[in-house]
Amino acid sequence: MTTDPTARRGRTRPPRARTASEDGAAGGPGRLGARTGPGDRPGSRGPARTPAPSRTGIRVLGRVLVAVLAAVALLVLPGPGTGGASAEALSVCQGRPAKTVSFATGELRLYRTRHYVCAVTVAKRPGTRRPMSVSLQPRGGRPAVRAGRFDRQAGPVTVHALNRCVRASGWVAGRGANTGWTLC
Repeated sequence: MTTDPTARRGRTRPPRARTASEDGAAGGPGRLGARTGPGDRPGSRGPARTPAPSRTGIRVLGRVLVAVLAAVALLVLPGPGTGGASAEALSVCQGRPAKTVSFATGELRLYRTRHYVCAVTVAKRPGTRRPMSVSLQPRGGRPAVRAGRFDRQAGPVTVHALNRCVRASGWVAGRGANTGWTLC
């Protein structure tokens, strides 16, 4: 059994002294006297690699980023009741506005694309839930109806109306209007 004389006394071995070529001071890569990294030492296996970020770290970063973006959106975008957005600015139907019929408690709006017609009934004063209805019928077809208690609008309803006239009607809280056969 071989024993180390320094181990018996509780001391550790002193570190090995490095040569000038290992420190990069004499002819090594990089600046004179500066070490460029563990990969530049003689006998090393290549440049040092940085550890890849863990998946939990990426998930935490993603959650924090989503929370920050949501907070910024709440501060920048106007909320309901601010007066910045109106019912006319937001359309739930595709196509161009084709006809609007107003009545005492709201209005009936028709939108048209080449193949389809869409209708929506919008309350003049949104807020409280009240009975509303919208109906849209192509000539020779069955009517599409949405009825119920809504706070802002009834619909949208869409029908296929390529080369066909349509008839629409809408009402809010007992008052309403219809178009007759139109968009022929």
